[in-house]
Amino acid sequence: MKFLNKNLLLVCLLSVVTGFASAKEDTALDLDALLKQLEQGQFEQNKQNAQREMEFAQKRSEQDAMLSQAKSTRNQALALSEKLETQFEENEFKLADLNEAMNKRLGSLKELFGVLQQVSGDTKSKFQNSIISAQIPGRAEFLDNLAQSMGASSKLASIEEIERVWFEMQREMTESGKVTTFTTDVIEAGGNKVSKEVLRVGPFALAAEGKYLDYNGTTGSVAELIRQPAGRYGDSAAALQQSSGDLVEFGLDPTGGSILKLLVQAPSLKERVEQGGTVGYIILSVGAVGLLIALWRFIVLGIEGAKVNRQLKSSTFKTNNSLGRVMKARDDYPEADTEALELHLTEAILGEVPKLGRFLQIIKVMSVVAPLMGLLGTVSGMINTFQAITLFGTGDPKLMAGGISTALVTTVLGLVVAIPMTLLYAMLNTRSKNIVYVLQEQAAGVIAERAEAQNSSKAKA
Repeated sequence: MKFLNKNLLLVCLLSVVTGFASAKEDTALDLDALLKQLEQGQFEQNKQNAQREMEFAQKRSEQDAMLSQAKSTRNQALALSEKLETQFEENEFKLADLNEAMNKRLGSLKELFGVLQQVSGDTKSKFQNSIISAQIPGRAEFLDNLAQSMGASSKLASIEEIERVWFEMQREMTESGKVTTFTTDVIEAGGNKVSKEVLRVGPFALAAEGKYLDYNGTTGSVAELIRQPAGRYGDSAAALQQSSGDLVEFGLDPTGGSILKLLVQAPSLKERVEQGGTVGYIILSVGAVGLLIALWRFIVLGIEGAKVNRQLKSSTFKTNNSLGRVMKARDDYPEADTEALELHLTEAILGEVPKLGRFLQIIKVMSVVAPLMGLLGTVSGMINTFQAITLFGTGDPKLMAGGISTALVTTVLGLVVAIPMTLLYAMLNTRSKNIVYVLQEQAAGVIAERAEAQNSSKAKA
């Protein structure tokens, strides 16, 4: 209180000084008014201080109550914590005793449930990838749920669940020996989902409308293979689907689809030709031109050979065949001696030889050029391969496959064209020479007849 009075006195003095300072500027206050202001100020100050002390006392009591309540809550929480810890320890001992009792009661059943869990997990993966699941869905999910529940929560399997595991395994073995049909949704190569009648051949293959199908165990969907195997496999699938119990040849994939996927990845004939590149197309063009020429010459020589054979049987010489044109020289020079007639016949035969052997040399040249062009494609393909190795290294064989394919395919195409061209040239050349031999034979006969006639006339003379 003394400190408060000193402060109050200081305030009053400051107020007096301020009053005197303001009195100099404005109007001066009298001493009574000043004393009255000091009294009022002191009264107000005392009133405020009392109010503040009362508020402080109230808040202090409230804080004391809150502190008491917090201590009470803490004590209750500590008591509850001790109680729960004690209960937890008791439960741990009880749980250990119960687990020990359960293990004793289970005995050999514990091993049974362990084996059941293992079998369920192994069989689930087999069922998920088995195409039989396309016809009988939901088996893998049941086994997966059973294995997880027995592993995570140590839940014991019921008799119904054990029997179903045995039933599903037995049904898998039974269905593996059946060829049956069922209806399901099939995703076509174009992306449309259509309900179709599907043929299932044991656990080996799925087919519908002559096309092989693929079963995706993850999504449980059945889809057509984007690339189908060779036509004979599709024909056998269609024949088996339409069969009424007869034996039908059918290609099985014992690996469950692995061999089939590799088979459909094999390039077709068109794709192999495309791998040959520009050089391959040029080789095939050369072979096509050579084949057309060979067919044309076969037709021409065949017709000419038939005409020559008919001329041999006729005594009248016609100019529509080579033999008739050669024999016409005998009639054109009836008085010529043997040597002159021989020269005329030789001249006529030499005029027919180019006609009979026309374009045969072109076929021969093609049979030589084709393997050389194949060698050119081989060299260019190997150059591309080494360029790929230089740029990317040997880490990825697929980068080198293009150049190697070009090299091998062009070599094959060159041989494919050269071998038939060589055989065709040999056959056409043989036919041409046979006709020439006939002309030479008949010409020699005519010369012999003329020589005999001249000798006989000289003998009579």
